[in-house]
Formats: sequence, C-alpha cells, structure tokens
Amino acid sequence: MIKAEHITKSFGSVQVLKGVSLEVAPAEVVCITGASGAGKTTFLQVLGTLTRPDSGQVWIGDTPVCELKKDNLADFRNKHIGFVFQFHHLLPEFTALENVCIPGFIAGDPAGEVRKRAVELLEFLGLGHRTDHKPSELSGGEQQRVAVARALVNHPKVLLADEPSGNLDSHNKEELHKLFFRLRDTYGQTIIMVTHDQSLAGMSDRSLTMRDGLFLP
Repeated sequence: MIKAEHITKSFGSVQVLKGVSLEVAPAEVVCITGASGAGKTTFLQVLGTLTRPDSGQVWIGDTPVCELKKDNLADFRNKHIGFVFQFHHLLPEFTALENVCIPGFIAGDPAGEVRKRAVELLEFLGLGHRTDHKPSELSGGEQQRVAVARALVNHPKVLLADEPSGNLDSHNKEELHKLFFRLRDTYGQTIIMVTHDQSLAGMSDRSLTMRDGLFLP
C-alpha cells in the first residue's frame, strides 16, 4: 500500500532524512519510534505528501505521489490519506459532527452522504451522543476521537498519526491505542504511527526505530 524509496530531505545545511526506504502492506499497522530529532515526523510528512522530499519517490497504491502537481496532490491527499496529530486541531466554533464533515465537504461529496458517514463514524467511536457538542464541551479523549473520525470520513487508504496519544492521560491513551486496531480490523486502513510510547509500539504489527535520519537495521 505504501512504498518509499531512498527518501532524502534537508532543511538548510541539516540533512534530516538520509535515504530512507520503507514498504508497508495493506492493513498493516507500523509504528516508528526514536529520539526527538531523528527524522520521524519529517518522514511521516513526506509519506503524507505534506512535505516534498529532495530526492526519492513515494507510492501510495499505484500512484507515485511525488510526481503529482500541486492541485492534484491536494485532491489526492484529501481523498486517500487521513491524518491524526498530537493536537486535535478541531475548529472551536463547529460541532463535533461539523468538524468531522469538513474533509468530505472539501472533497465535494454530497452533503447528506458526508453527514451520514460522519454520524456512523462518531457512533462507531462511541460519540453518537456528542455530535452536537463543540470541542470545548468534550474531554481530551473525546476531542481526539473526533479528530480520528475526521481523518476517516473520506475512507482514506492510509491513516498517518503523529504522537496521537501524546496529550492523553493513561486511560484515554490505552483506549485510543486499542481504537487504531479496531479501525484497521473494521475498515482495513493501513496505519503508520510515530510515537514515543513503547506500549503502542509493542501492539503494532511492526515497530521500526529511526536514528539520525535512517532506520536501524
């Protein structure tokens, strides 16, 4: 589902990624660990088409995403890649349901269909009774689950998560970790997560450690 070959990326004189390669199978859950500054988040951003590499290529399915033009790339990203970050980035003036719907509306899907998908996801995530609540009325764990639903509303092939449980307490952290595997089993997403949490890494199908811009053998 995902293939990255010889990815390099520098910021100024600092080379952050030094020829990273990775293949991830459909419906596989992979965790990337490593110290801060190892290049994990930069690599995730390259996989998610948020950052262009200096060299190398990324395929998602059969699409060489580094070759897509800017507008086509944004459209591809919205339809095929879901993102979950450490901070939920929900829009405070919108309800949970409205926040989840936003990527579907951007994609131009019929409003009724988007709302139906959003409601189904929120119910699956145990938030069916919170659809009309704004972020300030939700707990931290609930806000992060809304962010997960938003990432999934367009049924992306790939879900990328950067420290998704970093701001949660131990109970909500454990629940979110279990949720990712339920999502994989239910919807078949391929999931790559960057984390410092060794318990999450231990649950994954495969755990990789990055150091100084490369994966350790």
